[in-house]
Formats: sequence, C-alpha cells, structure tokens
Amino acid sequence: MDKPDHNKPHLSPTHPHNDPMEPVTTNAWSKLNAFTDARVGLGRAGVSVPTKHLLAFQLAHAQAIDAVHTPLDVSDLSRHLIDQDWAPRCAPLQLHSRATDRASYLQRPDFGRLLDPASADQLDAHSADNPQGYDLAIAVVDGLSALAVKQNTLPFLNALFELLPLSHNDDATLAEETPSEAKKPWTLAPICLVEQGRVAIGDDICQRLNTKCVLVLVGERPGLSSPDSLGLYLTWEGKVGHTDAYRNCISNVRPAGLKYQEAARKAYYLLTEARKLQLSGVKLKDRSDDELVLDNKETTNFLVSK
Repeated sequence: MDKPDHNKPHLSPTHPHNDPMEPVTTNAWSKLNAFTDARVGLGRAGVSVPTKHLLAFQLAHAQAIDAVHTPLDVSDLSRHLIDQDWAPRCAPLQLHSRATDRASYLQRPDFGRLLDPASADQLDAHSADNPQGYDLAIAVVDGLSALAVKQNTLPFLNALFELLPLSHNDDATLAEETPSEAKKPWTLAPICLVEQGRVAIGDDICQRLNTKCVLVLVGERPGLSSPDSLGLYLTWEGKVGHTDAYRNCISNVRPAGLKYQEAARKAYYLLTEARKLQLSGVKLKDRSDDELVLDNKETTNFLVSK
C-alpha cells in the first residue's frame, strides 16, 4: 500500500478543486449560479470576494442607479405606440405627476400618485368629449426604471393584444357589463404616458377617463440583477384613494424574468375575470396557472380535488 505523501498540498474535502497555492478559493455552492442571478457561492480571495465579482457588483449597482435617474423618452415611445395596429386612433396622451422633478419624486412619493393640474385638465377635457367612457385604460408610467419601460412596454402590449379582443368602434355607447358579456371586445382609451409617476396614478387616470379598468405598466425598483424589470398593476374601477388591496400585480416582466407571452396570458386572465366579477385585488385570485379541466371534469388542483 502506498504511503500518503505529507509533502503534497492538501485539498479541502469540501472544495476538492481548491489549490492552497491559488489566490482565489472557489465555493462548492457556485454551481447554483446556473439557476439564479443571485450572487451565490462567489468564493473568496483572502478575506474578500474575488476581484471579478467585486467589479460585477459595482457595475450592477451603477446600472441600478442609472435605471432610477435616466428619464423616459416619452416622445420616442409615443411614436412607436402610434404605429401599432391595436393602438387607438388618437395619439397617446403625455401626462405628468405632481412631482416636478426626480428629486421631488423620490422624496415625496405622494406627489407621484396624482396628476398635476395640467394633466388632470387634459383628461377631463378628453372625458367631456367622450362621455361614453371606455372599458380599459393603459397607463405607461416611468416609475423607478425608465429602462424597463423602454425595453418591455411594446413587446408586452403586442403579446397582450394578440389575446385581448378590442373594439375599434370609438363612437359606440357602452352598456353595463354583465358576466354574460365577459367575452365582448374591449374599448381602449388613449394610451397614457406618465412621467414621474407611481402605481396609484392609474387610479386618477381611470377615474378621470371614466374607464372600467386600468392596467398600469411601471418600471419596478431595480435590483442588483434586474435594472429592467417591468411591473403590471390591474385595478377595476380605480378611484383616487384606493389602496394596494384593490390591485392585482404581475411583476418581473422582462426577457430574463417573466416572458412577455406568459405575462400577457396572466394579464388576459385577470382582465377577463375582473370584468366578469366586477372586482380586482385581494378578492380576485390569479388562477391562471391552475390546471383546470372544464366540461364538468375533475380538477387537478390539489386544494380542491377529491
């Protein structure tokens, strides 16, 4: 039997590939990085993290800061929206919250929840010219990441309106919706593009445009691995003063997160159910992932199956 060579460098049993002569010590958990963007098993160099991971962290931090402070190019987004087949005939409405600049937006969240007087007057005038109202308003809000809005708004809306039927009869007077009318086409209000806005500004828009439902697309607070995450917030009969309990949320819409087609499928389900049940928020459950079999067949949902 060969005797152990005590002069041979010892390799840690926990980290079999670590050579004590190497400056960087790897971590056995690093294999989890194949499944997540989270910083897992970075290893170490001495008592610190390896230089490449430190630089990657600093880059991600800078990208998050840029996402918060870079303004949304509203005019460019408006031009792209006009070209879509599903878009209303009129140009998108360019609106602004009561936060006059980014500093006041970050320091006074309440200013971002309401329209400024000029924007409120603009919606009131439009509503007076269109007293029939609408079924749905889409509010595109810069939020805390204009990058997320710029990159994800058009791909998501194109995916959504492949599923959601629209009525292009702008002059039709809307009847009261009933559950039996749940599959009727939706009338779409002019797209609203909002600068320095937060989620709740959708309630102000919904109320002033006399729409039955509002879907807010907003740039989410950037993380250190997701500066481009778009959030969707649906509210039935939004009114100023509503809390988040009245909303349904779909988050992390982006190529590296929730894919556009999947987000559109969830949004379509929630919109359809909201109109059928005349409600949203905590009373409206997202069951779009339930494997329900219709026609009186048994369900595979373990919560209700026999």
